[in-house]
Amino acid sequence: MKHPVDVHVGKRIRHRRWMVGMTQQQLADAVGIKFQQIQKYETGMNRVSASRLWDIARTLSVPVGFFFEGLDQQAGAVVEADLLASKEAMELVRAYFAIPEAQRKRLFDLAQVLSSAA
Repeated sequence: MKHPVDVHVGKRIRHRRWMVGMTQQQLADAVGIKFQQIQKYETGMNRVSASRLWDIARTLSVPVGFFFEGLDQQAGAVVEADLLASKEAMELVRAYFAIPEAQRKRLFDLAQVLSSAA
């Protein structure tokens, strides 16, 4: 049976890999494993060891703690408010970060104004 934390960590690996535009094969090559193992990590079928998570974090340019963000530490349960679960949301985030920083700041400010007016 999959542990909810393993599933959450796997989702975070997949999201970050997708955000940086890396394939499972590229990530696997970078950390020295087969892409099938990445698939198993991303689905939560296999647990990621601490050293492997360290290598994945380094390859994906995030701190190890990134993979645990969104966990409810009080109850030990996974918060299932996974906003990046849809392909559309991931594409939107990727497009947003492709915008030059100055324009991105203005777009962010506009989004905040529009959301507060709704």
